[in-house]
Amino acid sequence: MTITRRELLGYSAAALGVAAIGLPRIAKAAAGELTIAYNVNLPSWDPTTGPSAVNPTIQGLYQSVFDQFIPQKPDLSFAPGLLTEWGWNDDRTKVTMTVREGVTWHDGSPFTPEDVVWSLQRAGDEKTGNPIQFVWKNVNNFKIDGNKITGDVVQFDPVYFKWMSFLTGYILPKAYYEKVGAEGFEKAPIGTGPYMVEKFERNAFLRLKANPNYWGGKPAFENVTIKFVTDAASRVAEIESGSSQVTLEIPYEEYDRLIAKDGLAGSCKNVSDIGMIFFNNKDAMLDKNVRQAAVMAVDKELLVKRLLRGYGQPIATLETPEYAAFDPSIKVEHNPEKAKELLAASGYSPEKPAKVTIQTTKGFKPKDYEMVQAIVGMWRKVGIEATIEVYEIAKHYELRAAHKLAPAAFYNWGNAIGDPTTSTGFAMFGPSPHSSWKTDDLDAKIGPLWGEKDEAKRIAGWKAVDKYIAEQAYVLPLLQFAQPIVHAKGVNVVQHISGALLPALMTPA
Repeated sequence: MTITRRELLGYSAAALGVAAIGLPRIAKAAAGELTIAYNVNLPSWDPTTGPSAVNPTIQGLYQSVFDQFIPQKPDLSFAPGLLTEWGWNDDRTKVTMTVREGVTWHDGSPFTPEDVVWSLQRAGDEKTGNPIQFVWKNVNNFKIDGNKITGDVVQFDPVYFKWMSFLTGYILPKAYYEKVGAEGFEKAPIGTGPYMVEKFERNAFLRLKANPNYWGGKPAFENVTIKFVTDAASRVAEIESGSSQVTLEIPYEEYDRLIAKDGLAGSCKNVSDIGMIFFNNKDAMLDKNVRQAAVMAVDKELLVKRLLRGYGQPIATLETPEYAAFDPSIKVEHNPEKAKELLAASGYSPEKPAKVTIQTTKGFKPKDYEMVQAIVGMWRKVGIEATIEVYEIAKHYELRAAHKLAPAAFYNWGNAIGDPTTSTGFAMFGPSPHSSWKTDDLDAKIGPLWGEKDEAKRIAGWKAVDKYIAEQAYVLPLLQFAQPIVHAKGVNVVQHISGALLPALMTPA
């Protein structure tokens, strides 16, 4: 029996209800045309290699064209996809997978188990540049029997299958990629996903066409144009003028204003995305008193209330309430006076401040720059003088991979699978290319947890790590983001808790 994508995700146009026709351009949307003003550019069409592969914001674009091994529903639960079954043997020495039959690539060629194995082997090969290679290398020696695949576990990783729903967990076409090469694939990418690439203008727009043979059912909109509009004010103008029918990640005051207008509606839910400030183990941040003061000086409740209009939730660790290792008992106080005392013990004061640089994006996330401005003001009052340096998100990835971030750097960390390895683990483990803080004491606590087979012991271990990090102030968690999406009433939008904006989940009202 074939499961359609709409059945798989548990939504239908009827269930979503009928809304009134909105802006004048919505008649066009109802006729099968949809335009989305997106907040980030697409640097590469390979979703498995290079720094852009770990950018959570791009995943919605990748998921429109390519299928992941195992998809997630909007509530982050896992569902059958190109793999219909998966699991371990009893002693966790082998993996088994069942591959969906009857699927075709966008060029009409058949999707096969060989594509799955090739994609997994390529992802696990350090020569290909997969940023998550250290996960994929843990299984090899794959064998194919019909539509069944088995593989030998080199090193047990409890979240191996969860990663198949996450960053770099995509299946690419073996024969086509080997025929056209990396350069040819960039020019003409194909996948098995709900949409096919019709036209792509770098730094401008992406034109998608519905895949009529999609295994999950043809999407509702025949044509989707995604404009790359990195400026938040420009995205507001796009939706207000009717040039685009959907946009996201705009200032919350604009979100409130726009959804009150005739013809527009919106959704703003907490998503699997947190705002944080990486600390780098250099300069003033090597001083525990400075780090603790930097954390205690920040009034997170005020940031959410004043800058984000109450949208979002302050957090004390890199786990949110939806994550498996969330521990509500871990709290970090807001105490500017204690922060001053700590800084004074290290010879700093408002008159003689500790000096650092803090890097941030501007307009990538709602009020990102303004939040950092406010934090810098809070720091100044207790004795930390921070100089703000603005960069594009791509530059952040480049600097982080080279361990060259400033002593403090704002970032939004997405964790669609809600596992502590992919929040605290990859953000804080020194050998991880995604970490900024790299010290032996923390690595010694995290290291044994990677291969822990006892799930209860594993989660308890991560909670202990989170508590230690909070005590040492190795990172500054800020808040769980609420993602603002504004859309014309002529379009139904299903918000995905991963933060991915998926055209395949959109239907005409």
